[in-house]
Amino acid sequence: MNTFSHVSVLLFECIEALNIRDGYTYVDCTTGGGGHSLEIAKRLGPTSRLICFDRDKDAIAAAKERLKDYLDKITFVNENFSSLESVIKEYNITNLGGVLADLGCSSYQFDTPERGFSYMHDARLDMRMDTDSPLSAYEIINEYPEHRIKEIIYDYGEERFAPRIASAICKYRQEKPITTTHQLTEIIKSAIPSAARADGPHPAKRTFQAIRIEVNGELDAIKPLIDSAATNLVPGGRLAIISFHSLEDRIVKQAYKSLLGGCTCPKDFPICVCGRKPAIKEISRKPILPSEEELEINPRSRSAKLRVAEKL
Repeated sequence: MNTFSHVSVLLFECIEALNIRDGYTYVDCTTGGGGHSLEIAKRLGPTSRLICFDRDKDAIAAAKERLKDYLDKITFVNENFSSLESVIKEYNITNLGGVLADLGCSSYQFDTPERGFSYMHDARLDMRMDTDSPLSAYEIINEYPEHRIKEIIYDYGEERFAPRIASAICKYRQEKPITTTHQLTEIIKSAIPSAARADGPHPAKRTFQAIRIEVNGELDAIKPLIDSAATNLVPGGRLAIISFHSLEDRIVKQAYKSLLGGCTCPKDFPICVCGRKPAIKEISRKPILPSEEELEINPRSRSAKLRVAEKL
């Protein structure tokens, strides 16, 4: 098995965005190998604390080792960041100063064949971030009805050949189960016209992304996370979210927009009766993107977008 390694994307931009101050609790919702968490931990004052979430047990183990010099200031939570609200209540956190979420998968997950995330390695279909989860890519590919597979590939992968791919999957599995990433990759290739395979990304990229999102419910937790952070951050507290594809970024933008709005009363009302006030302000109207230097060092950061908001 590979060691848990991951190059943290937009590392110092995230740390600057969080505006870390003593006396507050900070949350890294997606700890991974601990790169962002380590830089946060280095800046914690004597009365500050860090909460590290990750649903991947391997990530938690690696982060504990990487952050061993700061364990007295850190609480590890082996859960999805959708549990943020309950953890805030459990630990009675009333001084939440910053929340960070990197919505991308770790390099470790892609580069470890047995995790079944990558079309570049032949392995059993899996793609689970939480290896205790009952739903894996195997169940989706072999048990979901054709119309649902088509929807997932089209909606989450933005794959125009989704109907052809879903049909090919269901036709193949009538003969025998689809058990490996290599089998699935070859089925996808067979369903996409050769002319379309000649250009652009790997033909399996969008479908694998879509299946991974479904397996892990990746999009479902984003808005609840933002709403919970906006509710619990102290005034001046920061929320920083890195997205890697348009589906994630759209959810982040829309969630921020809903919290940026003020009064919704009709314009002809003489006074406000709704009482609605903006909950946050955006630190930058445009997303923060990786520098050219970072792109050279870490090409996987190319699609990253960082959006930062501050609690009012």
